[in-house]
Amino acid sequence: MVDNKTPEVEYPVEFPLKVIGVDENDFEPFVVEIVRRHVPDLLEENIVSRLSNNNHYRSVSFHFIAQSREQVDALYAELSSHKRVLMIL
Repeated sequence: MVDNKTPEVEYPVEFPLKVIGVDENDFEPFVVEIVRRHVPDLLEENIVSRLSNNNHYRSVSFHFIAQSREQVDALYAELSSHKRVLMIL
């Protein structure tokens, strides 16, 4: 028999996050501000911003130590509540 359950993640854990949206003048600082509300100890060196080939979209990637599932869920909820955020990976 195959066990189809998703394995439980043990926190704290290193967590990658990528947020994608239309490249407007302040998309990166907008996203960083939201992430910092949930991850106050986020280091600048763990933030990478990239523009798409057609210069229309911007991705902002983060690596941080997630302390709990609740922290991650709250971060995803806040990010996904904004129309400017098109995708969260």
